[in-house]
Amino acid sequence: MWDLTHELGSGLPYPGDPQAAVTPHATFEADGYRVAEVACSTHSGTHVDAPAHLLADGATLGAYDVETFAFDARIVDCTAFDAREPIPVARVPDTDADLLVFHTSWSEHWGDQRYFDHPYLTAAAAARCADLGCHVGLDAPSVDPSPSEHATDDEPTGYPAHHALLGGERLILENLRNLGALPQRCAIRAYPLPVDADGAPVRAVADD
Repeated sequence: MWDLTHELGSGLPYPGDPQAAVTPHATFEADGYRVAEVACSTHSGTHVDAPAHLLADGATLGAYDVETFAFDARIVDCTAFDAREPIPVARVPDTDADLLVFHTSWSEHWGDQRYFDHPYLTAAAAARCADLGCHVGLDAPSVDPSPSEHATDDEPTGYPAHHALLGGERLILENLRNLGALPQRCAIRAYPLPVDADGAPVRAVADD
């Protein structure tokens, strides 16, 4: 079994989002027991996006049965793609899996500003995933380009890959890690916190 989850509170938040934190509330020395306070957004750390994230009438996580988050996954090797390079539709394989996971190796930059210069899906690639009936995951902060001082004028604006997937009622798993350890086909379970919201942190694990 492989753990695909970053520790909540580690790394850098997505630009504009709050920093997740786990801080002591009660200590053994002062109170005789321990309680920690957890503060995070619905998109902190390794998390899942629901359609409500970007669609006015999009479904929240509460619309999905818990078994939805147990996926038959196909790993797509995208480690040859460079910083801020688009992943084209030709890289999307035909598959009967219900989750396509794009392995970019960008999780190696977790905690560094370079993390936000990741490869990203073109709108056409995202639409192809949705047409195949596939949810999407990746080891990067977004399926679209992230804000960065290295952004260029020829990059797409807005969130076209998000819209293609969420508009097709597909879920998006972001900030995965350890994808290089996985076989090409595996089972991935990524259960969100039980909040009926636009997204939530998940504990993602895989086995073959």
